[in-house]
Formats: sequence, C-alpha cells, structure tokens
Amino acid sequence: MGEENCTSVTEFILLGLTDVPELRVFLFMVFLLIYGVTVWGNLGMMALIQVSSRLHTPMYFFLSHLSFVDVCYSTIIVPKMLADILNEDKTISFLGCMVQFYLFCAYAVSEVFLLAVMAYDRFVAICNPLLYMVTMSRNLCVELVSCCYLGGTVCSLIHLCLALEIPSYRSNVINHFFCDLPPLLSLACSDVTINELLLFIVASFNEFTTIVIILASYLFILITILRMRSAEGRRKAFSTCASHLTAIVVFHGTILFTYFQPNSGKSGDIDKVATVFYTVVIPMLNPLIYSLRNKDVKEALRKVVSSKTFS
Repeated sequence: MGEENCTSVTEFILLGLTDVPELRVFLFMVFLLIYGVTVWGNLGMMALIQVSSRLHTPMYFFLSHLSFVDVCYSTIIVPKMLADILNEDKTISFLGCMVQFYLFCAYAVSEVFLLAVMAYDRFVAICNPLLYMVTMSRNLCVELVSCCYLGGTVCSLIHLCLALEIPSYRSNVINHFFCDLPPLLSLACSDVTINELLLFIVASFNEFTTIVIILASYLFILITILRMRSAEGRRKAFSTCASHLTAIVVFHGTILFTYFQPNSGKSGDIDKVATVFYTVVIPMLNPLIYSLRNKDVKEALRKVVSSKTFS
C-alpha cells in the first residue's frame, strides 16, 4: 500500500461474522439466546452466592467475581454484534472502538488472573483444609481479587496507549465482529513492531505465570489426593476441582489457539470462530459448569427455590 492511501480515521466498519444475508436472522436468534443465558446464568449465580449462607466461602467469593467478569466482557461485545448482524450500518466510532477494546481486554485479562487465584484457593482448601479459612481470610481474598482487576487494567492500558499513538490507517474496515487489537494493528500504516512485541510479551507473561500457578497448584492437589486413604475423600476432592479444571481448559485452550498461532492477526474465519467461543460461548458455559457439577450450588439453589415456593 502506498503512503497516499493512509489517513487518520474517525470511525471503523466491523465486517462481522458473515456477509450472507440468509444467515442473519438465524445468527441473531442464536447469539441473542446465548447472551440471555449468559446474563441470567451469571447474575443468578451472583445472587445465589449472595443469599445462600452456605456459599459464603472464599471459593464462591471468587466464583461470584468470575460471573461478574463474564457478564461484563460479554456485554461489551455481544449487544453491538447483535445490532451489526441486523443493520447495514456496521460503523463504530474511533473512540467507541478504543473503549470497547480497552474494557474487553481489561476484563479478559482479569479472568485469566482470576482463574489462577481460584486454582490457588483449591490448593489451600485441599492441601491445608484445617487452615483454609484462616489462610484464605476475607482481607486476602479481597486483595487477590483487587490484584486481578488491577492487572487487567494495567495490561489493557499498555495496549490502549500504544494503539492511540497510531497516526493513520490504510483502511477503516476491520474484518472482525469487535475491536480486537491484532486486526486493528494489521490496518496501521506506521510501524507497529513495538505494539506487536508488547502484545506478545504481555500475553505470554500472563499465560505463562498463570498456567504455572495452575499446574503447580493442581500438582500438589493431585499428590494430596493420591495420599488420601478414604475413597470418599478422594472422590469429594476430585469433585470440587472438576468444575474449575473444566473452566480452565476451555478458557485457556481457546485463548492459546486464538493468540498464539501464526498469522492470527489476519482474523480469518477460524480466528473468528475461536474468538466467538471465548467471548460469547464461554461466559455462558461457566455458570452451567459450576452449577451442574457442584453439589453445594445445586443444594443451595434447591433450598432457595423451596423457601420461595413455600413462603
């Protein structure tokens, strides 16, 4: 592209998931349903944890924040995506694009850290059960969650500040359904090597450190479980970890596939599908994973429903 084709932009055009008109209504209904389940499922989980005294433990404190983060970053993306599916006008202002990217990145990175904190919580609960409530004090839980949000905010600010320094773009058409950084950088006229390098370094650091914490926690958990003499104790320990492990594998697996493959910045169809999975589908799956595979949650929900029915 020649330099004469470069210009500053005031708005971007999001191409969305598909340009096939026949799929618009179908995709709109599917994603509207998913978003509805996401909002109600996560808000319901937060409300259940709040009203049920048996769920007032560190594990469910972290789970309530996981539900909050899922609702937030899904809401940042899905309503705009739904509007773009039906409307011919798919524009988003430059400021709106930057705000969408910043908020999405902040909450997504916060979830990466939060899943690692939840792994540490399971490690303390299983490996040091007698000291669990002392170790995982209310103050420590609040500090850990605050660090998750702070880490997400700082990482997002780094990328946002560098993105705002880009003076011009060769096109304002983004081949994606939201303002993600790799497809945005691919449109820049100026040298974005620093942006790409920092994106790789920050993403790699976050993934490496959190995965190490998760693997180390579950390694000690596995050793502790294998040393248990009671089959019932082993079953209960595995049960308490199953939901969290499922959420970790699904979330980190999709993140690694999306951002750690060659030419992911081109945002092809495969990248879009993978991105849909972790931005739209996973926030819906998390409350289902933690409710369907968790006896405490199911029992608390049963009691709440029973009390409302007979009150």
